[in-house]
Amino acid sequence: MLKHISSSQNPTVKKLIKIQSKAKARQLEGAFLIEGLREVHLAIAGGYTITALYIKERFVEDASVVALINSLEGVAVTSLSDEVYRKVAYRDGTEVVIAFAKAKKTNLEVLQLPENPLVLIAEAPEKPGNIGALLRTADAAAVDAVIIANPKTDLYNPNIIRSSVGCVFTNQIAMAPTETVISFLQERNIQIFSAILQEAQSYHTQDYTKATAIVVGTEATGLTTPWRAASTQNIIIPMNGEIDSMNVSVAAGILTFEAKRQRGF
Repeated sequence: MLKHISSSQNPTVKKLIKIQSKAKARQLEGAFLIEGLREVHLAIAGGYTITALYIKERFVEDASVVALINSLEGVAVTSLSDEVYRKVAYRDGTEVVIAFAKAKKTNLEVLQLPENPLVLIAEAPEKPGNIGALLRTADAAAVDAVIIANPKTDLYNPNIIRSSVGCVFTNQIAMAPTETVISFLQERNIQIFSAILQEAQSYHTQDYTKATAIVVGTEATGLTTPWRAASTQNIIIPMNGEIDSMNVSVAAGILTFEAKRQRGF
């Protein structure tokens, strides 16, 4: 029989709310929450370990929920009253499943790169929505890895999971200081194309068919000096309007899809 929780004062509920809302709690626990059937399935396919499921009580017999439960043999399943579910959930909407998942390591050594990789690097992105959009772009372009240099935001922030529509689980992702990332690329002879205005050439004039890292910074501050020094070539996207910058995920999409076009995909 399923366990059931109907009180928001339940210790388990308090723990779930804390993990949902606090990065430090997620880090200490080494775990995070995933909302939504699609996102949970993507996490499972991405090799994440699910240790518990929490189901909105009215949907415990829903066919898709039952199928998920049956696919996770041995995982503890608890039904939550609607009131408790709303307190735990990050989203307002129609999602009916919350999974408790173990976080993955995000050091550079966990990346498994092919012989001729295409890597997308974002330096110090702070807004979870921008990070989520970058991860969607990376998934759409099927880049080999995403590296966040000088990270400012917890990877398992619920808004990143939501805004990435689960693409946080479909990409290989690592996080490290900028200098460490640059050394990692140089040791593997991966050419670096940095989106920097100074001493730059138009992005479409470059050859991305070799092992390549495309590096983008924030709209507010751009990339730090080390990228300019380490860059194989600084690149720009020619702009004909009144402003001189665009959303980082849009810029990343333009650059990565040009690289993919050159590679015949």
